[in-house]
Amino acid sequence: MENENKMGTMPVGKLLIKMSVPVMISMLVQALYNIVDSVFVAQISEEALTGVTLAFPIQNLMIAISAGTGVGINALVSRRLGQKNMDGAGITAGNGLFLNIIHAIVFSIAGMLLVPAFFKAQTSDPEIIAYGTDYLRIVSVFSFGIFMQVTFERFLQSTGLTFYSMLCQAAGAIINIILDPIFIFGWFGLPAMGTAGAAWATVIGQFFSAFLGLYFHLKFNHEIKLSLKSFKPNWPIIKEIYAVGIPSMIMMSVGSLLNIVMNNILIAFSSTATAVYGVYFRLQSFVFMPVFGMNNGMVPIIGFNYGARKPDRIKETIALAIRYASIIMIVGFVIFQLFPDVLLGFFNASPQMIEIGRPALRIISIHFIAAGASIVLGSAFQAFGLGKYSLVISLIRQLVVLLPIAYVMSLTGNINNIWWAFLISEVTALVLGIGFMKHVNVHYIKPLYN
Repeated sequence: MENENKMGTMPVGKLLIKMSVPVMISMLVQALYNIVDSVFVAQISEEALTGVTLAFPIQNLMIAISAGTGVGINALVSRRLGQKNMDGAGITAGNGLFLNIIHAIVFSIAGMLLVPAFFKAQTSDPEIIAYGTDYLRIVSVFSFGIFMQVTFERFLQSTGLTFYSMLCQAAGAIINIILDPIFIFGWFGLPAMGTAGAAWATVIGQFFSAFLGLYFHLKFNHEIKLSLKSFKPNWPIIKEIYAVGIPSMIMMSVGSLLNIVMNNILIAFSSTATAVYGVYFRLQSFVFMPVFGMNNGMVPIIGFNYGARKPDRIKETIALAIRYASIIMIVGFVIFQLFPDVLLGFFNASPQMIEIGRPALRIISIHFIAAGASIVLGSAFQAFGLGKYSLVISLIRQLVVLLPIAYVMSLTGNINNIWWAFLISEVTALVLGIGFMKHVNVHYIKPLYN
């Protein structure tokens, strides 16, 4: 097969770039959407920005579950292709699609019933509750779009068709960016819908990406054969998808828990502090998303060559990915250090927000330098089917170390002390990841030479 030959024989440096750059571009566009979306919402009011910030963990949870399932699909389908098991690849893909349909139904029901209670548990401000509820209810009830978008993108990535995956994600994000001001502010005679308008722009973009992904899959993705038989639940395959995907889901869901707890720690200082954290989280996505995009290109390369027993290509892929990720992160660090006021200014920042945000961006961004290698190692473990290692690293980075330290630092009464928790947790995770990688090299990579 052409794609099999490419992932098994093309020079690794060229292959990693070819596989990753389209996904990196699409995720950069996605990150740009996240920033632009918040920029427009910030024009409504700081309360609107805070409401959307409080809603973001649940939105991120939907992405975590869809993308986590996608990681399982991606790694297992690529491995089946490396083993020349075409029927197994099709059945795995069909069961992955079945799972994400079920996930979408669950979130739609939860969106109809639980959204107001979620906001009332975090704040008593009626404006923040209203803005957040308007936004979150729409994106959760109509979550079918994001679940199908991610599924078909992973199908394309699994067979090396990352260019079409890029087109799917970029097209949806661009539509979202175009519709945001039209729906939020009521351009061209439409009613101004506020944060609900931002939600509708998001949902329409996601559905467009999903339909485009389906079209590209049916037209170009001939390696994965979907049939009615492939949709029949196959419990051993579902278990295998979840064995790889659940740790990834938990890793990304931990990010949602991180945001919820951090929002509650910061709102004790002021709602402006929470808004600053929301701004940071969107800005940092512009740095982290290219690394995540590169990982999406890296995982099928490692998975394929692991199935094909080519250890040198595996090691070279991981080494190059760490090098590229570190370069991206250092660039992000320099930008955050030099231009914090400019970055905050994009969000209509008040003097109080700039006063809190300037040191926040500079302190938090120090952890970027260690984060690149940690993220790459976590994704590499997933390609070997060792999601438990990835999970441990993520828990260290975002929960086990970070949140307790952030809480303790908050007790000092100085908000700037909270931001140092990011660096401490990241360094801890990197040290642990290096230890795990040595174990993987001895027990999983070196035996491939025999």
